[in-house]
Amino acid sequence: MLKKLLGLAPKLESDGSYSPSKLALKLATSDKTDYDHVSYKPYQGHRSKVLVIFTEQKNMEMQNGKLFSTGNHPVEALLPMLHLKNAGFDFDIVTPTGKPVVFEMWAFPEKDENVKAIYNEYKSRFEQPGSLQDFVSTSLSQNDDFAAVFVPGGHGAMLGIPDDVNVGKVLHWANENGLFTISLCHGPASLLATALEGKEFLYAGYNMAVFPDSVDDMTPKLGYLPGKMSLGLSKKLESLGVTLMNTKSDNTVCVDRQLITGASPQAADALGKLAASTLLDAL
Repeated sequence: MLKKLLGLAPKLESDGSYSPSKLALKLATSDKTDYDHVSYKPYQGHRSKVLVIFTEQKNMEMQNGKLFSTGNHPVEALLPMLHLKNAGFDFDIVTPTGKPVVFEMWAFPEKDENVKAIYNEYKSRFEQPGSLQDFVSTSLSQNDDFAAVFVPGGHGAMLGIPDDVNVGKVLHWANENGLFTISLCHGPASLLATALEGKEFLYAGYNMAVFPDSVDDMTPKLGYLPGKMSLGLSKKLESLGVTLMNTKSDNTVCVDRQLITGASPQAADALGKLAASTLLDAL
């Protein structure tokens, strides 16, 4: 009762999951973003596509058995997409099996007209995405139209994506063919898929910006998460030989070879600018 009075109690959703408390939303989300409209000279070559891998799962089970209502963070998905679109790139939007994209809509910046515009532009494709499974089986070996693979953040990126052999196949394909891989926050959990089927982890020795476990460990006190997480992503990546470039949930971004990463929602705009400029320079 005291937590509820103080705004620290996670909100119970109709499906039995929990979304962040009032205080957590006040501290961690905003009605507007820091989107910086940059004028790029748009890319006009044939490698004009970015494959965007979204989660189709919503509920993450905590150590205490409670479910966190998650998905992909809208800011972490849409700000990078805005910059890439302005730089001349379009998107193939997929989920593992073609089910609708799941967003953390409680984090949607309702007063940000730029974010609302790109969300509405691609809304039908979010609702009816392609299937990653189909992409791998039909397009992977013969498709040279792509410049990058983008895995948006949000805790939902840790649901199914790291265990999906097709994600691993796509990331190996991207690495072998000179495509960039872009991700931020909890999205780099997708990189764990490269070690499936007996393969070695592709990114050992890389520098990355990733959401820190120390912040995830703290947020249940504020009612952001309804309990402790079952997997610490940054510790897991470190154990596989990754060097982390941030210790806080901040705007850190990083490029290492063909991998572009960002630390948190605060890095979404910077990641978008870095990804767009890096792809344009490379192509």
